[in-house]
Amino acid sequence: MTIRSVYFSLTVPLAVLLLTQIGCLSEPSRIVAPSIDANAAGEEAVKLYDANHDGKISGAELDKVPSLLKGLTLGNFDTPKVKATKEKGVTAADITTRIKAWQETRTGRVGGVVCKVTRKGKDLAGANVKFVPEKFLGGSMPECSGTTGPDGSAQISVPLTGPDDAPGVPPGYYRVEVTMPDGSIPAKYNTQTIFGEEIFPDKRREGGIIFDIK
Repeated sequence: MTIRSVYFSLTVPLAVLLLTQIGCLSEPSRIVAPSIDANAAGEEAVKLYDANHDGKISGAELDKVPSLLKGLTLGNFDTPKVKATKEKGVTAADITTRIKAWQETRTGRVGGVVCKVTRKGKDLAGANVKFVPEKFLGGSMPECSGTTGPDGSAQISVPLTGPDDAPGVPPGYYRVEVTMPDGSIPAKYNTQTIFGEEIFPDKRREGGIIFDIK
């Protein structure tokens, strides 16, 4: 056996061990979605918005929860397990089923969430767009936000903790608040918003997300 062969026979196992350890240390941890109690969320939503106490959120009641209304518009409740319309309403069980569908995908964050803000049909630059989680989801959901550029587009994301952190939005129901530094946007688009979104990992929407300020 030559000296060269002895060198490799001794160092290769050590090198493999070191590379394995370095790989374990440097591998990014999997992003986990904030914990949501699906059953409690469904019950809490109905408790908050079922004004006539008929066991569902329907009609004008849904206008108070624009994120659920958007889910209906997108057909996200039109599944074998959930069939709902604005008139028929959304029950606690419907919401629970939808949340469990997000959770089954094991998606921590949905990347590439980009929205466009227009004002009377024209691109609005410099607007702050905030995705505020619905209260019924519990207290672990983060707010996500972005600022529109010259073309009116903004990438929405959780606050990033460092250069290696991945941008994105956890699956959830969000109230969308759009503001400008000069305070020129009416309350119906922020503190009393009519905008809402369901961020979901199982479907991609055609046409993108557009918020038009009248």
